[in-house]
Amino acid sequence: MKLIYEQSSAGRRGVRIPASDVPAAGFLPPELLRTDSAELPEVSELDTVRHFTNLSRRNYSVDTHFYPLGSCTMKYNVKAVENAATLFADEHPLLPLLPGGLAHAQGSLGLLHGLGTALAEITGMDEVTTQPLAGAHGEMTGIMLIAAYHRAKGNKKRYVVVPDSSHGTNPASAAMVGYEIITVPTAPYGDMDLELFKAAMSDQVAAVMMTCPNTLGLFNPHIREICDIAHSYDALCYYDGANLNAIMGKVRPGDVGFDVIHLNLHKTFGTPHGGGGPGAGPVGVKSALIPFLPTPRIVKNGDDYVLETDNPRSIGRTANFFGNFGVMVKAYAYILLLGREGLIRVSEQAVLNANYIMAKLKGHYDIPYDFTCMHECVLSASRQVKQGVHALDIAKFLIDKGYHPPTIYFPLIVKDAIMIEPTETESRETMDAFIEVMIQAAELAESDPAAFASFPATMPVSRLDETRAARSQNVCFVGC
Repeated sequence: MKLIYEQSSAGRRGVRIPASDVPAAGFLPPELLRTDSAELPEVSELDTVRHFTNLSRRNYSVDTHFYPLGSCTMKYNVKAVENAATLFADEHPLLPLLPGGLAHAQGSLGLLHGLGTALAEITGMDEVTTQPLAGAHGEMTGIMLIAAYHRAKGNKKRYVVVPDSSHGTNPASAAMVGYEIITVPTAPYGDMDLELFKAAMSDQVAAVMMTCPNTLGLFNPHIREICDIAHSYDALCYYDGANLNAIMGKVRPGDVGFDVIHLNLHKTFGTPHGGGGPGAGPVGVKSALIPFLPTPRIVKNGDDYVLETDNPRSIGRTANFFGNFGVMVKAYAYILLLGREGLIRVSEQAVLNANYIMAKLKGHYDIPYDFTCMHECVLSASRQVKQGVHALDIAKFLIDKGYHPPTIYFPLIVKDAIMIEPTETESRETMDAFIEVMIQAAELAESDPAAFASFPATMPVSRLDETRAARSQNVCFVGC
């Protein structure tokens, strides 16, 4: 498919712009004016419409295809929830902060307060701030809250403990706030080694950051003990909520000892993810951390919602308003639409689907941690590597078969990892078709491993040099 620039034909027009009635002379300094014509494509309106329409048909999305990215929860976005956001589309996000605006924003403030209350109930926290704009932003906010807590107590803390299976943003967020990282290896049972964790703890540890279930898709049976040990050193426990989709209604992180949690609304709570963003990363805390929450806080005063700004111990504002408001509307609508029993069913179905895929593929791929999984399963292509076929090769094969590849090479502790998360929204028929293609890949790796060198063969761009693409990017059109 030709780029729009490559379709240019001298003199062809799609639109005629009226002559400017603004004097050019003196309006801009001469050094800022062009001395030659802009090299814009000259195309007709029809060529332009066809070009971008055909581009759109090449998009890969949850609305068009199965998207089994592990640890990302790329699930279908309910259109009723999408429509709910349009009810607030005309309201300016700064309205509550304008003179007299508070009275006109009671509906929006009430929605945010209601969402925070619902998320606190779901997670076992005491209060939630909706300000953070994404999961990683929520992580940093949570670690800032932990740091503020320790400063207020006069604690001298240097370290944050993370498992070696953690999301990369966990140690990154902690490091950005000034902590050093202690990494604890994973035990053969698939969770942070409990004995090594005990040895890593000291009075200088500020927090333990964990995802439960972890990136191997396994729920840590020692989680309560880990939290108790951390608290005995006056360390706080941080819950990475990326995998909450597995446990809603089954266990609340706050009930097993976690003090802080961030939530990815664009994962668990049915709002768009990735290119369909934006995201949102609300942070929930236990009561001891409420004084440090970002301001302004939305507080209910009788029948009214007011903004509390007089809080000297607050870490301050972390975003321009109360977060990405449209995402909040969708998340709250999703919660109200499903209700308590519906949210429980979400997790039950997500766990069932992941175990179904793992059981069907167990005879064709290695299972490095062969236990009943939660919402996602992690396979290994180590068996295929013996034939010269790596996880990347299998991913390229899947592209030719019309599937977005699962997450590969993560978690890093699994050789040639293939992480699959079907979510609760996929049907058995969809999963069976995907399973069949995964089996075809495994069989082809045995019978004709050399064939993988040509995949993908059906795409506009074939096999890329992955390393060069990452390190030598040129995001400009040729010649720019």
